[in-house]
Amino acid sequence: MHNFTPIASLAGGILIGLSASAMLLMEGKIAGISGIFAGLLRPAKRDLLWKACFAAGLIAGGLLLKIALPTAFDFGIVRPYGALIAAGLLVGFGTRLGNGCTSGHGVCGISRLSARSIVATCIFIASGAIVVYLVNHTLGGAQ
Repeated sequence: MHNFTPIASLAGGILIGLSASAMLLMEGKIAGISGIFAGLLRPAKRDLLWKACFAAGLIAGGLLLKIALPTAFDFGIVRPYGALIAAGLLVGFGTRLGNGCTSGHGVCGISRLSARSIVATCIFIASGAIVVYLVNHTLGGAQ
């Protein structure tokens, strides 16, 4: 295993947990990224500002990290752009089918002991493992 970063991973996990908890405690809202972005596509007047700020903060955070640490995103995905676009569309379809994403179900739902979120997260993880195996070992995608 290479790229093992336990300190950075722990710090990131703590920050995600704290921000999801703060959003739930202070605003009563779930920090589910797919739901927030879907809300930008079908905006409700009272929710548009905070959702736009949340999305802008995610993008700004990534840009600031790229400026501060230019090698942060050099992780070498070796897939054709068409495959990446198809994968992104399938993930988007899956989040709509599962009524949420890993941030909503995995971080927020499991911490609230939601049975639906626990089942959804198990399905997300199992599906991801199966797809990685199929792409890398059956379809010849391993590099």
